[in-house]
Amino acid sequence: MVETALVNWSRAQFALTAGYHWIFVPLTLGLAVIMATMETIYVIKKDEFWKQTAKFWMKLFGINFAVGIATGIILEFEFGTNWSNYSWFVGDIFGAPLAIEGIFAFFMEATFFAVMFFGWDKVSKKVHLASTWLTGIGAAISAVWILVANSWMQHPVGMEFNPDTVRHEMVDFWALVLNPVAISKFFHSVFSGWMTGSIFVIGISCWYLLKKRETRFALASIRVAAIVGIIGTFAVMFSGDQSGIHVAEYQPMKLAAAEGLEDGGTRAPFSIVPGVEVPGVLSILATHDINGYVPGINDLLNGYTTPDGTVHPSANDKIERGKVALEAFGEYRRLKDSDPVAAADARKVLEENVNYFGYGYIDSPEELVPPVPLVYWAFRVMVGLGSFLLLLMVVVLWAEWKGRIKDMKWLQWVALLSIPLVYMAGQAGWIVAEVGRQPWTIEGLLPVKAAVSSVSVGAVQTTFFLFVAIFTLFLAIEIRILLKAIKQGPQTETK
Repeated sequence: MVETALVNWSRAQFALTAGYHWIFVPLTLGLAVIMATMETIYVIKKDEFWKQTAKFWMKLFGINFAVGIATGIILEFEFGTNWSNYSWFVGDIFGAPLAIEGIFAFFMEATFFAVMFFGWDKVSKKVHLASTWLTGIGAAISAVWILVANSWMQHPVGMEFNPDTVRHEMVDFWALVLNPVAISKFFHSVFSGWMTGSIFVIGISCWYLLKKRETRFALASIRVAAIVGIIGTFAVMFSGDQSGIHVAEYQPMKLAAAEGLEDGGTRAPFSIVPGVEVPGVLSILATHDINGYVPGINDLLNGYTTPDGTVHPSANDKIERGKVALEAFGEYRRLKDSDPVAAADARKVLEENVNYFGYGYIDSPEELVPPVPLVYWAFRVMVGLGSFLLLLMVVVLWAEWKGRIKDMKWLQWVALLSIPLVYMAGQAGWIVAEVGRQPWTIEGLLPVKAAVSSVSVGAVQTTFFLFVAIFTLFLAIEIRILLKAIKQGPQTETK
């Protein structure tokens, strides 16, 4: 088995790249809707003010979009460099949505992006407006295929194992696309981008109010962004509810870790913070039934029986069956040419235990428990900050509607300083999603330590620190360019 240091450094490098990439993606998704809404108002009202307002946020969108592409490309390359065993084992499945994303969505974005940026005086207003909306739609479509791939790792469907090629092969493309986890994750991720874009626009607009600049522009931007953000936040809440049900069904250990739930049962309590629990709420969230059964960490390790009589095996049972599957697989490969009858028997044993194949790489049940404190607190950071930001957007919209926000400097400062908080909420959400399913690269199918490439620890360490430097430089450059553009301001008014 590969050494622990290699696994940890490979995971750290991928987490670094993914974390940096997710700084840029949600802002792209959110600004796309906001600037397209502003341009729609311009086309309807024929007011030059709205054109210049849309163009300003479009400029910030373009800066962010360009840097986000660079980190995304590096992220996809890492599947081949750091996770070659994973790429070989499931490349037929995982590669399909990534290929579609690259061929269709990326070129769609690039085509309409060019028209959007350089076509203001070259195409009609309606054609330009269509290109702006299609750029945003292209970004969302790009997210669809990335999230389809990621959701398959959370809940693998539509494939079967081929022992002759030693690969999982796709047998149902639409099962992959219509994976319930993918649907809820798509809406949750895209609408969280609406939140990010909205808080970003509101915060920057409040900076203009604090500076007593571009007042009309700032108030108009706040109004549009707050409405988009509130709609997005309620959509995040709904999709999050659906996602919770899917996690409870397909990834119960992740749910138990996120709640710090050691011993489960019916009427399971929801933990607000350690020692403060609300009885029955977790059962409602996980099953939509206050009497629903939710297993805890100990139940999942020791095995349990649900009230309907369904018996769930213990971790040791799964590990044992996984080792039987691995042994049968080895026997099949060894005998398939020399003794077809014995090979057929071995294949039958493999097929009976193939659902536990990944558990054969697990050495002890304790490996199946993710880092509970990290997942537990990340979930509370996500929910807590999301609730605060929703309240902030409601208050900001009310204050703007009443004409009071210009005099509420404390609210302007809160909005400006909340920009980093929306990024923290997004990153915390991905920590729950990805750290919560450890030790699995693919849930129940392939553990991380069996997916890593056979490279030296030193090579991964070197590239890790190289990426730290490169990505930090990218981020610093983007922030510098954004601040310069913000300081210059929109070309709408000077008062």
